[in-house]
Amino acid sequence: MSSPQRTAIVTGSARGIGKAIALRLARDGYDVCVNDIPANESGAQEVAKEIEGMGRKSCVAIADVSVYSEVEGMIQKSVKELGHLNTMVANAGIAQVKALLDLTEADFERMFRINVFGVQNCYQAAAKQIISQNNATAEHPCKLLAAASIVAFKPFALLSHYSASKWAVRGLTQAYAMEMAEYHITVNAYAPGIVGTAMWDAIDEELGKKAGRGKGETIAKYSGELIALGRVSVPEDVAKLVGFLASGDSDYITGQTQVVDGGIIMT
Repeated sequence: MSSPQRTAIVTGSARGIGKAIALRLARDGYDVCVNDIPANESGAQEVAKEIEGMGRKSCVAIADVSVYSEVEGMIQKSVKELGHLNTMVANAGIAQVKALLDLTEADFERMFRINVFGVQNCYQAAAKQIISQNNATAEHPCKLLAAASIVAFKPFALLSHYSASKWAVRGLTQAYAMEMAEYHITVNAYAPGIVGTAMWDAIDEELGKKAGRGKGETIAKYSGELIALGRVSVPEDVAKLVGFLASGDSDYITGQTQVVDGGIIMT
């Protein structure tokens, strides 16, 4: 494993995949800074309490990842309360179901502000912090991780700008892996498939409306036709992969976007 005392920030971790990742990293021995936006603060506090209940340290940093100064403040809070930063998990993101010809500039801008600028802000600010600490070594590299998606490999119709934003995450991850290697920082992304979360419930509902299907029918159809393992993913499936990517076992892996989808996209 990396070092005796490790800290991680997980963005968008009040619920869903982010929450599962925060809890998994705590189980794996990390002290965890839980981040989310003001609307999800009570959920973030609950997650932090749960982590403390496992005997790890935790803090909550409310910040909007699309604003660089807020990301810097989040990192400073984590460092002040938990110590040197080892791992950044840029998990926060949004989705929207909309036909390409119906997209407004505002739709496109918001998607990229959160899903792409958000990852860039987290990667850049975390890398600067880690480099300033001078605690990453070839034997114990520090880690930058981000949420991509299966649609970073092949888009879904009606999730076009979401898909494009996740392709951008893949590209940024590869570029950061190249430039951060000399600082002993590895950079990887995880690509979930169809996960039972509030985000996917909304996608299911919107895609269903367009195809004349009822609530839950689109996910059920996809599970039967697209997923080799025949079941929708749960957040913990994704958290297990992120646990590996955040551990010493993945120290020789960098620049990768690893798929965890039950067998939809085969790389």
